[in-house]
Parts: sequence; C-alpha cells; structure tokens
Amino acid sequence: MSDTAAPARDVTAAAPRPSADRDRAARVSGTVRIVGAGLLGASIGHALRALGVDVILTDTSPTQLRLAIDYGAGRAEAAGDAPSLIVVAVPPDVTADVVQRELERFPGVVVTDVASVKLGPLSELRERGLDLTHYIGSHPMAGRERGGAISARADIFAGRPWVICRDGETTAADLALVEALALDLGATPIEMTPEEHDRSVALVSHVPQVVASLLAGRFTDAPDEALRLAGQGVRDTTRIAHSAPELWVQILGANHAPVVDVLDALAADLASLADALRDPDAAGARRALADAIRRGNDGVERLPGKHGQNRRFESFVVMIDDTAGQLGRLFGDLGTLQINIEDLRLEHSPGAQFGLAEISVVPGALRGAVEGLEQRGWRIASTTHD
Repeated sequence: MSDTAAPARDVTAAAPRPSADRDRAARVSGTVRIVGAGLLGASIGHALRALGVDVILTDTSPTQLRLAIDYGAGRAEAAGDAPSLIVVAVPPDVTADVVQRELERFPGVVVTDVASVKLGPLSELRERGLDLTHYIGSHPMAGRERGGAISARADIFAGRPWVICRDGETTAADLALVEALALDLGATPIEMTPEEHDRSVALVSHVPQVVASLLAGRFTDAPDEALRLAGQGVRDTTRIAHSAPELWVQILGANHAPVVDVLDALAADLASLADALRDPDAAGARRALADAIRRGNDGVERLPGKHGQNRRFESFVVMIDDTAGQLGRLFGDLGTLQINIEDLRLEHSPGAQFGLAEISVVPGALRGAVEGLEQRGWRIASTTHD
C-alpha cells in the first residue's frame, strides 16, 4: 500500500530518445497499461515505447485515445491483455475512482497514479476499505503549459524528480517496479510521505501557479503602452499563467490546506511590504524593503540548478542579429573558446531586429568568454552576476 497522496503538435513532440537510450534495455518488462491518454499518460507511453515496451492505452474520451494511439504512444486494449504495471494518469477528482477500478479488475498488479496531489486520493481509498497492498502513489514533477495527447513528449520527464510514496506494507518488488518506471523515463526517484509531498508541491508548484495567474491577470485591463514595455522578467514570472483553468481548479481544491498556509504567509509578507512603501521615508521602511529583496536572493540561491547543484554562475548578455544561423555561430565560437554554457535565456527586443542572449558560465570563465567573443565581433550588452 502506498502512503501517498496541455496547438498543433510538431513532428519532434513524441520523437524517440537518442540511439543510446533506444539501445538500452528497459527496466520495466511485460505490458504497461496506462489509464488516461492526456499529456502525462501519452508522454509516459511515448517514452516506454521508445524503449520497446508494450503499452496499452485507455481513456474515457475516444477522441483523446485515438489521437494518442495515432501519434504512437501505445495501442488499444485487446482481449486477454495482462498488464504487469498499471499507471493511472487522470485528473485528481477521479483518481481514487480509477485506482479502485484498476485494483479490483487486476488483483495483484501494481497500480501507481501520477496525480499532482497524493494525500486526498489515498484517504478516499482508505475510507472505502480497499486492499491497497499493491497501490503506490507517485508524481512526476513534469509537464507543459499545453495539455492533451498532441502535446505529449517522450522527454518531459528527463532529469525531473519523480516522487514515490510508500509505506511499511509496500513490498520491495512493488517499490522497485515503480522506481524502474521512473528511471526508464529518465526521472530521478525521490521517496516522500503524502503529507510531505503535498506541502512541498504547494510551495514550489501550486502557489507559484496562483501567483503567476494573479500577476498576469493584472495585464487584462492594462494600457497597451505599459505592456509594450514588458521584458523577459515579466515573461519569466508569468510563463505558467497559460495553464488550463479546469485542471488547476481540481489541483488547488484537492490540496487546499497546504496552499492556503503558503498563501496566508505570502499575504502577510505582501502586507508588510505595502506598509513600508506607503511611507518609504519612515524609520525602518527602507530596511524592510531591502530585507525583503535580500531574503528573495537567499531563497533563489537555495534552488537546485544544473546537476542539482546550489552554485552561483556569472553571466553576460550578447546582442544577436535576428537572422538565421547567428545562434549557432555564437555557440560555435564559445565552443572554440572552450567555454561551457551553464544556462541560457533568450529575449527578443520589441521592434528591433536583434535579440539578447544571456549566457551563464562558471565563475572565472566570464572574462575569457567576453574578451574572446568581442575579438570575434560579438557585441556584449552587459555582464552580471547570476
């Protein structure tokens, strides 16, 4: 038993993995049954199929199912199919119902779900008195702003955490099977209790969605003149505001208590900051503002970066003409200079025929990169510490 709790598709969306991965044998054997052929379900199917795993797809929507099958995420169910693993990839409000149905139809088969909330479905299943010995809730921290089978990709789990919730009744073999699924998809398995998971995603996923949506909502009635000034900062902070309202109503409702805790604390922080700004010349007001910004600095530095490291990089901004091949030439010049790109952000300059590439490098490599690129004719707009 587990102790737990989204346009037209481009031709590369479900592309197989590199040949090195295709040649590797899958850890998961037998047939995997995926219930729910939306973004996550179809993406899991694409990734497993790229490893040669037999994948069955089923969905309450015939259109969604047909699309997922046509795009190659798996095959339709057939008489006599005997899955070795079942993955439930349905919205949170029906997760418990579908898990129950699968457990009862396939007794003895391991069932995992990938819902973004873990405690709610588990509590429902426990209240129904089900035998949850072979149920292990899990959650891949992956997704896209667009949903559905046409947006599915085989690589969306690569390098992402995959939370697995288990308890004392979970057998080693069952746990190993769910961990094998995560590893086959390129994810990193992490064990948590359902309570730990729900509190964690409230902070790093659910509240950021709310904040991004509320901020982007302020643009609805904003003057066009103001929006023309928007740069990469506001785009970064509102990117996820494109997410589907229908899904997020379910997620936020299912995880409401931990989300409210974080929102209440954030509301208190906002109130304190607003009070300081009402009279910025008052004693202590500027310190309060500085402390708020500094605390944000400290928090960002704690976020794991490349390879999970908490390390600082130095960065510089290169002006790039908006013509074909310029980005490739920049990468080539950096390779010639033996400069490794640790991170990259691109920003287009409104109304101008050039873009800005912000490139992060390890400390000590900044000077060589800037001087080398300038010698090769590149225009450096600025240098910063990331």
